[in-house]
Order: sequence, then C-alpha cells, then structure tokens
Amino acid sequence: MNGNADKYLDDLAKKVINESVEESPSFNFTNAVMSKVEALNENRVIVYKPLISKTGWGFIVLVCLAVLCYALFSGNPTETLVWFDKIDFSFVSNTLSGLKLSKTAMYSIVLFGFMFCIQIPILKHHFDKRFDV
Repeated sequence: MNGNADKYLDDLAKKVINESVEESPSFNFTNAVMSKVEALNENRVIVYKPLISKTGWGFIVLVCLAVLCYALFSGNPTETLVWFDKIDFSFVSNTLSGLKLSKTAMYSIVLFGFMFCIQIPILKHHFDKRFDV
C-alpha cells in the first residue's frame, strides 16, 4: 500500500512540475535591483565607535593613579615588597652572562627599537586617515 501512495505522489509531483510555467524576470530586473542597492549605500553613514570610550579611558587612568598613589604614600618607606624578594632572578643573569654583543649589533637593536616606536604613530595616522574618507 505504501508503494502505491509513493507512486501516486511521484506522478502528482511530475504533473505539477510539467504544467508549471517557467517564470523569468523583467527586462530591466538587474538594473532596477542594482540602482536600489546603490541608493541604499549612498544614504548609509557609518559611525565608528571606539571599544573603550573617553569616560572608560578616564576611569582606567584614575584607577591606575589611585593604585600608584596608594603604593607611594601608604606603608612604611623602609619596608620592601615581600613578594618581590621571593622571586629568583639569578636565571636571567646566568643566561645573559655569556652573551657578548658587538657595537654594531647593539646599535642595530637600539635603532630597530627606535624606528619601531616611530612607526607606530605614523601607521596609526595613516590608517585613521584612510578610514576618514
């Protein structure tokens, strides 16, 4: 019985598909759609919002200053930072003790750092100006 129902549905589907008329879009369909898309893009104004607002940056600076002031003005000045004394930095001195750099290598490292610090603001200005168009 199930096979008979499937054959009936298959015949019905074929009949509906054969009798249907193929639809085609109007003559200027593509141009009409593209003109509407272009009109939408012309009216759109993109407003960029920073991830951290000015009030957020102000709050961050305020918290950092509060922590700095607390560290400077509270406690006994003769006290040392207990947690800092527990860290063993001897591995750094042991690792770097055998490292010898020539003057040329030292100058190139310093120049690389200096140029890197100069390029960051220049690239930021370049990308900001590119998006302001």
